[in-house]
Amino acid sequence: MAEQATDLSKTQLATQAAELYYIQQLDMESIGKKLNVSRSSVSRLLQTARDKGIVEFRINRSSDRIQNLQERIKETFSISSTVIEVVEEATADERLETVAKETAKKLGNFLRPGITIGLAWGSTISAVSRYMHQYPVSNSIVVQLNGAGNDHSTGLTYSGEILNRFGGNLGAQVIHFPVPAFFDEPEAKQVMWRERSTKRILDIQSRIDLAIFGLGRIDAEVPSQVYVAGYLEQQELEKLSQQNVVGDIATVFFREDGSWEDIGLNQRASGPSLDQLRKTPKRLCVVSGVSKLQALKGALAGGFITDLFIDELTAEKLLETSS
Repeated sequence: MAEQATDLSKTQLATQAAELYYIQQLDMESIGKKLNVSRSSVSRLLQTARDKGIVEFRINRSSDRIQNLQERIKETFSISSTVIEVVEEATADERLETVAKETAKKLGNFLRPGITIGLAWGSTISAVSRYMHQYPVSNSIVVQLNGAGNDHSTGLTYSGEILNRFGGNLGAQVIHFPVPAFFDEPEAKQVMWRERSTKRILDIQSRIDLAIFGLGRIDAEVPSQVYVAGYLEQQELEKLSQQNVVGDIATVFFREDGSWEDIGLNQRASGPSLDQLRKTPKRLCVVSGVSKLQALKGALAGGFITDLFIDELTAEKLLETSS
């Protein structure tokens, strides 16, 4: 019993010494005075604290932290992810540029001869396109997934630049989709969809191997093109809010639970149905910033993503709010 008491007393002293040394950062001489032991005894107590596991040391290497986040995302959402380290103090624009640059570097892993790629235009994919480099892929096709025209512009300059950067760097055939982003009436869209020239592009869209898209969000830190470039009237934005819309993919809107079919504006949207999108073998989504978090959760709930490129902070918040 006396031996147990002595051992317990030693453990308590070792704990106190460890707290004073590692937490309060006192030197050994000061600790010795506080505990009424010699300096050499303090050294032995600290060794005891380490030996008994009272004190543990861990080096959080960036690569280990990133790998852990990727594994947790795979376990939680059954998708592959590339988590990109961004300095915490980065602005929203800097964060987007870092994510875009790393995404562009790794796109080669998804490409093969004969591939057909569907691109959704937007702020995020525009940023990715600026960092594309020469990566010739034989017999490849890049097709626009959603129209870009509105009542004051064809949208061809903006969407065309994105497609042409991808096509030029991949040596791919580029197929534009010269229709409005949103039709005035569902009936007008139905008529256009029956046109042979449009049906040819819709057929190519339905057979893509890889879709690349960002997530639109009305309150995103980096403004989403759909919401700030005159594509929607104020009453349409209010209607989307009333319908609990959290974001869009290629101008097709969805809620946080992934539902989208009964959202009225989708009947006028030129983007592919999200059911069609789900049939695409690889669906690569690029996300930057926690302001996209709600949209991301909706896209994951809907099963619209197979591969995710995301900044570290947003990945952490995603896992925190999904546990």
